[in-house]
Amino acid sequence: MIALLAAQTVAPIVRVDLDGQVNMQTVLDREPGQYLGHPTTVLLRDGRTILAVYPKGHGKGAILLKRSTDGGKTWSDRLPTPKNWETSLETPTIHRLIDPKTKKDRLVLWSGLHPARYATSEDEGKTWTELKPAGTWGGIVVMSALERLKHGRYMALFHDDGRFFYSTPQTAGNFTLYKTFSADGGLTWSFPEAFLSRSDMHLCEPGLIRSPDGKTLAMLLRENSRKFNSQVIFSQDEGRTWTAPRALPLALTGDRHVAKYPPMADCLSRSETCRPPETGREIGWPGSAPGTTWSTAAMGNTRSDSKTTKTPGTPATPASNCFQMEPSS
Repeated sequence: MIALLAAQTVAPIVRVDLDGQVNMQTVLDREPGQYLGHPTTVLLRDGRTILAVYPKGHGKGAILLKRSTDGGKTWSDRLPTPKNWETSLETPTIHRLIDPKTKKDRLVLWSGLHPARYATSEDEGKTWTELKPAGTWGGIVVMSALERLKHGRYMALFHDDGRFFYSTPQTAGNFTLYKTFSADGGLTWSFPEAFLSRSDMHLCEPGLIRSPDGKTLAMLLRENSRKFNSQVIFSQDEGRTWTAPRALPLALTGDRHVAKYPPMADCLSRSETCRPPETGREIGWPGSAPGTTWSTAAMGNTRSDSKTTKTPGTPATPASNCFQMEPSS
């Protein structure tokens, strides 16, 4: 049975300052005078090769691509990309899918707003198609989450606030979550279906994880009005229906939630908190089956005294790093 997160007793936040621990930091990219951030990564089948994509700018700009062949310890130079990737106006996302006929991997990269566009790679990211429209629709942070369903199709998720789904902007005020499906390994996508729309809570940027027994999907949601905690919803029928939103603990109230299973097999959720006094810091929140129980949050301070990293709530700086944290061996 899934327990209400809001009803749980939450232990105090443990603060861990990683800023001075350079042995635990890897610089992915840096360019003087240029904001670099919002990276999305995908792990390839070999378990060591990682591709990272990110915009050359704050939330928009030409899509940059890099590769690591050693699990993120070192990174290539910026890799060649198709010319029209320079026209991206959103934060890109990247996912690995499997073609149902060939059983080979296919990488799909997305760029949102209207229309939503995507590119594919059939050779583990060595070559790419140009961005092309997925349809006559658009959205924001397309696709912030993707999951392979039990029947073989893929479900991808995004949101819109009324400005970009249609070619003509609609009245703003409602934040709507959408799901779209692919039955051919990401080559084509269905017209998106709205499954949650609210005006009181601005729910967006869904992050998704499946429970260890495979029966439950948990979706963690940013709350963009800043009036409520971040929320979580659940599905036990492969995304066809979802529970009503439930409040996440305050320490998980942030943006762009990402939940993964680390080697110890427990669920680890990460977000960038937006509530003072922790604004702009990264949160790691370990638990067991997603959404059932959550243990003490570990607050990672990624601010830099040297002003070389840009985090929300801090002034613009002359240079920005795009970096990752990893546990020491």
